[in-house]
Amino acid sequence: MDTTSTPQPQDSSSKRHFHWTNKVGNEDGEVPTSETMSKIVEEDTNTKEEDDKAVPLPAATSQAATRRKLQAMAISRLRSVLTVFGKNRSNLPFGLGSRVVGTLFGYRRGHVHFAFQKDPTSQPAFLIELATPISGLVREMASGLVRIALECDKEKETEKKTVRLLQESVWRTYCNGKKCGFATRRECGAKDWDILKAVEPISMGAGVLPASNNSDGAEAAGSDGEVMYMRARFERIVGSRDSEAFYMMNPDSNGAPELSIYLLRV
Repeated sequence: MDTTSTPQPQDSSSKRHFHWTNKVGNEDGEVPTSETMSKIVEEDTNTKEEDDKAVPLPAATSQAATRRKLQAMAISRLRSVLTVFGKNRSNLPFGLGSRVVGTLFGYRRGHVHFAFQKDPTSQPAFLIELATPISGLVREMASGLVRIALECDKEKETEKKTVRLLQESVWRTYCNGKKCGFATRRECGAKDWDILKAVEPISMGAGVLPASNNSDGAEAAGSDGEVMYMRARFERIVGSRDSEAFYMMNPDSNGAPELSIYLLRV
């Protein structure tokens, strides 16, 4: 009996089926291999590393915030230093500069008032009333140059006080070397401000303001109503915390000021 087996047609058909399946798989899409999988894993790893780099770490964020805060503090301190330096450089309290507006005024039979302003529209930084009649001061100025010295007492070592020179309240007055009583610092009242507002447009000059039409006729009559004034620009010189000088700037005086006022604390 012959035992040799002949090839079965099923084997060839199974092989053909296998190749057909493989062929169909290649047409629909490439079957992933080990190399392809390794590439995909590598790309995923690179993507995660890029994402990690894009997201800032908490430590880096904290350092950046601290750096910005330090920069803001440095800028703020620099501005403060520049502001203080500007104030100390000017050395001009109450906002007065090296050029001020000075007004001498008073009722015809009243006393002399001096007011110094930063500009014509500002409140006076220094306003005093002298015991000298304004008519006498006008005569002195008509005869020549006038030098007015105002002196106050310096505080004792045991009673140190931080009062600026322009804040002193009582002054001894000297006019061309002659003692003329005392002068007192005062606040700018309504009447004083009305006078300063009336002469506000005047940059330099002297004259008389008419009596104001108010109900206080007795006081106006007692003071003759009219107000004499002289207004000019003054150059302010600060010698120290205990000395200042104001020189009237008059272009027609050949460089010599007609009126000078000295403040001294002795």
